[in-house]
Amino acid sequence: MPIINIVYGDLLQQPVDVIVNAWNRNFIPWWLLLPQGVSGAIKKQAGYAPFRALSKYGMLSIGQAVLTEAGKLPYKGIIHVAGINAFWCATEDSIRKSVQSALILAEHHHFRSIAFPLIGAGTGGFNEQQVQRLIEQTICELQYDVDVFIVIFKK
Repeated sequence: MPIINIVYGDLLQQPVDVIVNAWNRNFIPWWLLLPQGVSGAIKKQAGYAPFRALSKYGMLSIGQAVLTEAGKLPYKGIIHVAGINAFWCATEDSIRKSVQSALILAEHHHFRSIAFPLIGAGTGGFNEQQVQRLIEQTICELQYDVDVFIVIFKK
């Protein structure tokens, strides 16, 4: 069973192999968007490279996860998950699928640690406590050997 660490801070400051970007379904080109929250912070610190790589995947299914380079960030990669639908809303299903897909991808690439933001909180419409509970439940149901950090943003 994975070790779950609850951290209050900045996702982009975590000592992990890979971070998760709560993304959309990739139906609007990244350069037309003004990314907010996690995506905005990643774009600001990593540069455009991860988003250019992400665009090559085309339309993502709800909950799908894809791996890109980390740009200027010190990680082995960024896992982008389609956590919100075309109406910019998250559901319990989209959050659970996103977590599961990200963990599968992390294990497939032999990453030892992963940091999740609160997928679906904020823009997605869920409150932080709901999302944290869903992420923890989903992780506990899986049998992946990855250390997990759930990062609750605090300045």
